[in-house]
Amino acid sequence: MRYFLSIIFLLNLLPTFAGEIKVCSSCEVKTVKEAIELAESGDTILIEKGVYKEFDLNIINKSLHLKGVNYPVIDAGMNGTAFGIKADGVTIEGLKIINVGRSYTKDFAAILLHGSKNFVLKNNILENVFFGFLIEKSHKGIITGNRIKSEGGEESNSGNGIHLWSSTEVIVKNNQVEGMRDGIYIEFGKKCEILNNVCEKNIRYGLHFMFSDGNSYIGNTFEENGAGVAVMFSKFIEMKKNIFRKSWGSASYGLLLKEISDATLENNIFEDNTIAVNADGTTRVKFIENDFKNNGYAIKVHGGAYTTSFSRNNFLYNSFDVAYSGRLNDNSFNGNYWSDYTGYDLNNDKVGDVPFRPVKLFSYLVNKTPEAIVLLRSIFIDLVDFSEKVSPIFTPAGLIDHEPQMNRIKW
Repeated sequence: MRYFLSIIFLLNLLPTFAGEIKVCSSCEVKTVKEAIELAESGDTILIEKGVYKEFDLNIINKSLHLKGVNYPVIDAGMNGTAFGIKADGVTIEGLKIINVGRSYTKDFAAILLHGSKNFVLKNNILENVFFGFLIEKSHKGIITGNRIKSEGGEESNSGNGIHLWSSTEVIVKNNQVEGMRDGIYIEFGKKCEILNNVCEKNIRYGLHFMFSDGNSYIGNTFEENGAGVAVMFSKFIEMKKNIFRKSWGSASYGLLLKEISDATLENNIFEDNTIAVNADGTTRVKFIENDFKNNGYAIKVHGGAYTTSFSRNNFLYNSFDVAYSGRLNDNSFNGNYWSDYTGYDLNNDKVGDVPFRPVKLFSYLVNKTPEAIVLLRSIFIDLVDFSEKVSPIFTPAGLIDHEPQMNRIKW
């Protein structure tokens, strides 16, 4: 008896091996739903190439790895959510998920996670979806290498490509998102990293932060979105090495900053936007070594900005470099390169001898009367701006760069 109990004890110490379930039209298991029901936690489900018309595929309390072979299609048939997950340690990769249902009362998604940890969503293709990935109250996940595309017509009937709500420590990396309401939306998210994604032609924003502190976005490209990025009611946001391009429209911009504090913008490129940066309510925000090129307005600052500094940035051929409403407060512009600068450098220290005032009188007039923009290239406007330089009336008294650089800053 003692010998028998010892064997039982030793068997319990041996590791358990995860199983594998194959799904295909000629397999014993023919549907993804059946495979999920049969699987034990830790199993892998291999889904062979084919079309699987299934939806509401729920994974509850099972750590499963779903892997597509040659991109099998999960066609939700416009009926609702494709996958609903309430489990830790789930990985979904290599699937093509299409035709997610649309609703004005429910948030249907290709993959909906709720209360999950340590998840991985990688190398999937999502097409014609309402929400792509909807992540709720989940933590420590990776979303990488996915392509999300839809044909959102209006904000009211479109969802977001990658939506994180009340989630922390999620990495969103190397994804392409097109045609959604927001490409990536972070709401009440913390310690998330948004890295090297491409968000283009989204209806509202390429990337959107709301009430989210301590996040970073680095190396992303935002092009032809309604607006490139909006960072609102958040603090401690790191913004580096991103490209903001071609956000054109009467109310469009590359980057909107609204009520944010303690943030840094460094080594970003803003090119061909109506307004490159629209700042409203910024506190302790640093702009360091960014390029502002060929924008309508490079910087538009509204009232309520404090301790916001601009140093070593390149302002290149913008219609207006800076537009300012309200008081300067303790904000500063120092050591930047301005392509409109016409001063000289007699001692060859590469710093202009004459301070530069970046605000043009004409920008003030356009703010008051937008139709005046038709006079932009006229000689009369050059005379108006020259008179403002000689005797500034509308430029805030301290809005001046005392160390304008003679050469473009390399960074």
